[in-house]
Amino acid sequence: MKAIDTLYVVDDDNTFQFLAGEVIKSTNAVNKIKYFSNGAEAISYLESVIAEPANLPEVIFLDLFMPVMDGWGFLHEYTRLKPSLGKKITIYILSSSIDPNDVERAKSITDVSDYIIKPITRDKFLNALSKYT
Repeated sequence: MKAIDTLYVVDDDNTFQFLAGEVIKSTNAVNKIKYFSNGAEAISYLESVIAEPANLPEVIFLDLFMPVMDGWGFLHEYTRLKPSLGKKITIYILSSSIDPNDVERAKSITDVSDYIIKPITRDKFLNALSKYT
């Protein structure tokens, strides 16, 4: 299994951030985890490190429904930034939404690798990681 240097968790729920972090850390498959409370924070950070590929993530776990900028807005802005990024970034939607329209919409976006229903478990994380590697 290929280790991930940096993974971003973009979710407004502090409890989810904590639990996801614990699950991810328990696998010893990720060196650094950065947390963002909305899409705007994550986009702003990506823009600030765009010239430093070592600070860009390999993987992003993205919630869909957040204040300020939701996951859909993040994906729109990410598409704009993508040509300037010096690294391939794998994006997984992590949402509590089981609405088939959300799932289909997310899966229709080429930058989205998979749609994972919350909560994140060790098995779900390792399954996503196996697709990443």
